[in-house]
Amino acid sequence: MASVRWSCIILALLSGLVVPGFPRSPSRLLEKRSLPEGADAIEIHSTKISCKVTSRFAHNVVTTKAINRANTAKEVSFDVELPKTAFITNFSLTIDGVTYPGNVKEKEVAKKQYEKAVSQGKTAGLVKASGRKLEKFTVSVNVAAGSSVTFELTYEELLKRHKGKYEMYLKVQPKQLVKHFEIEADIFEPQGISTLDAKASFITNDVLSSALTKFFSGKKGHVSFKPSLDQQRSCPTCTDSLIDGEFTISYDVNRESPANVQIVNGYFVHFFAPQGLPVVPKNIVFVIDVSGSMQGRKMEQTKDALLKILDDMKEDDFLNFILFSGDVTIWKENLVQATPENIQEAREFVRSIQDQGMTNINDGLLRGISMLKEAREKHRVLDRSTSIVIMLTDGDANVGESRPPKIQENVRNAIGGKFPLYNLGFGNNLNYNFLESMALENHGFARRIYEDSDANLQLQGFYEEVANPLLTGVEVEYPENAILDLTQNTYKHFYDGSEIVVAGRLVDEEMNNFKADVKGHGAVNDLTFTEEVDMKEMEKALKEQDYIFGNYIERLWAYLTIEQLLEKRKNAQGDEKENLTAQALDLSLKYHFVTPLTSMVVTKPEDNKNQMAIADKPGEGSADTVIPSMAYLNSYQPPVKPYYYVDGDPHFIIQVAEKDDAICFNIDEEPGTVLRLIQDPVTGFTVNGQIISDKTGSPNSETRKTYFGKLGIANAQMDFRIEVTPEKITLWNGAAQSTFSWLDTVKVTQDGLSVMINRRKNMMVSFGDGVTFVVVLHQVWKKHPVHQDFLGFYVVDSHRMSAQTHGLLGQFFHPFDFQVSDIHPGSDPTKPQATMVVKNHQLTVTRGSQKDYRKDVSIGTKVACWFVHNNGQGLIDGVHSDYIVPDLF
Repeated sequence: MASVRWSCIILALLSGLVVPGFPRSPSRLLEKRSLPEGADAIEIHSTKISCKVTSRFAHNVVTTKAINRANTAKEVSFDVELPKTAFITNFSLTIDGVTYPGNVKEKEVAKKQYEKAVSQGKTAGLVKASGRKLEKFTVSVNVAAGSSVTFELTYEELLKRHKGKYEMYLKVQPKQLVKHFEIEADIFEPQGISTLDAKASFITNDVLSSALTKFFSGKKGHVSFKPSLDQQRSCPTCTDSLIDGEFTISYDVNRESPANVQIVNGYFVHFFAPQGLPVVPKNIVFVIDVSGSMQGRKMEQTKDALLKILDDMKEDDFLNFILFSGDVTIWKENLVQATPENIQEAREFVRSIQDQGMTNINDGLLRGISMLKEAREKHRVLDRSTSIVIMLTDGDANVGESRPPKIQENVRNAIGGKFPLYNLGFGNNLNYNFLESMALENHGFARRIYEDSDANLQLQGFYEEVANPLLTGVEVEYPENAILDLTQNTYKHFYDGSEIVVAGRLVDEEMNNFKADVKGHGAVNDLTFTEEVDMKEMEKALKEQDYIFGNYIERLWAYLTIEQLLEKRKNAQGDEKENLTAQALDLSLKYHFVTPLTSMVVTKPEDNKNQMAIADKPGEGSADTVIPSMAYLNSYQPPVKPYYYVDGDPHFIIQVAEKDDAICFNIDEEPGTVLRLIQDPVTGFTVNGQIISDKTGSPNSETRKTYFGKLGIANAQMDFRIEVTPEKITLWNGAAQSTFSWLDTVKVTQDGLSVMINRRKNMMVSFGDGVTFVVVLHQVWKKHPVHQDFLGFYVVDSHRMSAQTHGLLGQFFHPFDFQVSDIHPGSDPTKPQATMVVKNHQLTVTRGSQKDYRKDVSIGTKVACWFVHNNGQGLIDGVHSDYIVPDLF
């Protein structure tokens, strides 16, 4: 694992949004062009790429919001390219405030739902392996006239160190100017950050470069790119966007110690990357395909790369070339040392290589393996050296032994676990799965070389990864009986610039000390690196990471475990394969990862028949395979319903559909007071909220800010309760209790109840068809001198609640009327006053506005309303103190 090249983290956002008229071909997506006629009816309001990296584990969220300004429904497509090594963890659509979340299911279950959706004529989306490092995610949705849609895609990935750094790679192409465009990355590394850089191919002038900021200090790093509309323009009067190309962030951590162990909540991760060790000499055999299909450009690029590689060979290294076509040709009978004279002779040999004949992979590999084993047995190479086979081919075996399983068996028996095999597949006309499987079972890996102008550089880049082994036979050891569920902890090689990562669970979470040993054979002697951790000191050191990413070590462990189970599964058979599949599937479902064993499904709550498989994961074996993966919400028309909510100080908003207007009022009460918001004796629903104060604690209600800091939602008939605070969500089903953090993205369903927590945003609670509440989380800066975290409560569907429903909000679920007259200027010229007649009361009201935070928790949407003074007196039944109750439930 430590030697594999991984270079993508964030994502590539190809189009953010696509409107009808744009071609879907990936190659044509790269062309610059004008927007089609009528495209401006779809306004991209914002695109944000938010990346949180904690200890190499990246949690990435792509959010795009669009509004249909046309007078007819329009189709909008959301296209994202994300790393092939990433697992999608969530996708949701929010249409006019209603969120349709994703749910990960076993692939076969999702496939049946998808096929049903397609048979009903719904358009399919795609997940496609679309490049060297990326796969494409596409989803479409019809948006009604005047409506808005928000797409949110979340994925996670463990960054692997490559050539001494972690690299975050983006390809961005919004296709049009975006009002709010933002890329933001926060990095937290307990070891400390040593370098941080960010650059983009499209930043070619000072105007655009001023939108990029980057800094790091101690353990934290930050990169931000926020170009204004004018900065995005390709010229002062143009509507074309300059943002078109690659955006890269790279960093590394301090290496004062070769190892670093981090432990949180019973899970640990162990990073190991020693510095300054001498390089272990290499014995390399290059097994090169010179069949007729390698003619022309492929052969010239291969020879060019081999010549560059020869320049990098060290004098203690030994090498040889095996060429295979229909026959096998060798350069030298035995391995030769990389002296200047031998390197010069090798160059002449490489230049003379000619393509010819068929493809005999089996004999070429066996000859190279035999030569390496003989060199070791007869002591022709250094005792403290390591052996490597590198094979390059562009096609399938078609002469000699041509059956892939038999070739694999022959190679496996010949190598006998003694050294690694690396397979390079040139182009797409080959059985890549075979090459990958053969390499993996011989402690190596496969790499596809793409037929581009830089194919020679790709070959050189691969060699650079394995050119400098610092340790061989690496074993990572922990105290006996102290560890469970350990990921891979033995490695044939550790290469300079890479990193070994091991994760697991502790048997005893209360242990005081943790010890880890890493043992390996170096160029000069055997080495042991010991890391001892004081658990209490560790707990203190990791506290400050909470501002970035929650249970990251547990998810990192799950990610790494799934990845390794899937690799082992490729070469397993029978019961072993079934067992590996079951383990990987179980973890994928538990941690909500879209892996090759699972797909994601989006469900439209009002219509359970309209379920849609949305995210699938293609394999590398068929780079051009298109995998249909989603049927989309077809012709969505938002329901016309009144809505009711309380948010802020606390401000109650009652939207009256018949009037196309709203009424609002405040309740001023002491902190700790619990108010009844909804009570329905027929259905059993109650919702209560507890008031908290701002940090000033002022006794003056006119200057003091108050909010709802705790909500209690209950259904007596279902024996179900939910307590919500800005820190956590607690669910009781009878006596059974479950607790979730706002750092979770999770969906709980049971007996007609659905609870969906959207990380750090909101929680949707639905009881069957007809009752839906949304709780919005407001988080403020922890060191804010006045404000603190609080909650908003929204009723988005109440039509199944009875006519006996009451409470500060519930009483308005029934139709009522009001009349406004005598509108005149008030003391504030921006806030007219008027006379309102409602519930047989004549009131003086003031025109104002409040914020609706369902769609955007950060800035909200203004809602105009008539404000009723004196705690809603005259509007609410009785007086506000009638609604005070003893406790949440």
